[in-house]
Amino acid sequence: MQNKARQLRKTQTDAERRLWQLLRNRSVAGCKFRRQHPVGPYICDFACIDRQLVIEVDGGQHAAQVEKDNARTAYLESKGFTVMRFWNHEVLTETEAVLKRILSMISSDSPHPVPLPKGARERYQ
Repeated sequence: MQNKARQLRKTQTDAERRLWQLLRNRSVAGCKFRRQHPVGPYICDFACIDRQLVIEVDGGQHAAQVEKDNARTAYLESKGFTVMRFWNHEVLTETEAVLKRILSMISSDSPHPVPLPKGARERYQ
């Protein structure tokens, strides 16, 4: 899994590269994001472990794999993560709006709807 994640980091899409430049180095609300981070059987495009937030940047192929994406989202939510999905074109053409939505999610005062299972935080770091 680690090798696959490493390979994905080397072959990012333009949208993933742009979003990573904006998320890295704790530049959004001081939150640390990881890119191509494994969680269980999945590799998440971006993950903020402290906020239990996963950000997925989807290309056109995801329109044909809705069931797979729904299963992935359900799994991640069962592990206590909130999943945000953006299309590649959103990240590339509406970058500011995407960042605002991410910041809004991070800044939300409401508790996460699915609490992180006891001891799980250590497993995903």
